[in-house]
Amino acid sequence: MLSANDPLPLLPQRVLIAGVTGSGKTTLARRIGALWGLRHIEIDGLFHGPNWTPRPQFLDDVRAFAAEDHWITEWQYAGKGTSRILGPRAQLVIWLDYPYRVVRGRLLRRTLMRRLLRTKLWNGNVEKPLWRRLGKDPEANILHWQTHTLHKWSERMPQIAEEFPHLAIVRLRTPRETERWLRTNSPASPRTRS
Repeated sequence: MLSANDPLPLLPQRVLIAGVTGSGKTTLARRIGALWGLRHIEIDGLFHGPNWTPRPQFLDDVRAFAAEDHWITEWQYAGKGTSRILGPRAQLVIWLDYPYRVVRGRLLRRTLMRRLLRTKLWNGNVEKPLWRRLGKDPEANILHWQTHTLHKWSERMPQIAEEFPHLAIVRLRTPRETERWLRTNSPASPRTRS
């Protein structure tokens, strides 16, 4: 497993961003996509249909973009079958393993801003009312979901490394480490030119 101090020998063409809800997977995927010339596919946009219903063609869409040569996406929906599709094709996993206080703050800000601004998300969806997203129902409460899944990646990464030995895995523990790693591995860096 690589750390923030380890440069990549070359720029990967197919990248997964892993991390708990609120860690910043989508934001980082957009940034890296722009830096490295990779098409960013927001996997939530493929999964959520109108009125937050799962799209029946979700896995077909994942298979279609995974077959392409250049992409970056968030590693989500493993329970729906995405790991079997994306794992063999990806070259790099960037694991955002940030402290609880960082991911909790980011998730709260994101949820509040999306709701207050009524931000249009995937297929016309908007955040549900705050009383539902932050309320007592554990099925709808995004904070409960984050707490429940906080250590999922720590538990899964050894298995992922074993199942997909071709994957380079970079574990980034703070936003500062992520910024340092991005500077080291930007296309302009002589250490990453192929």
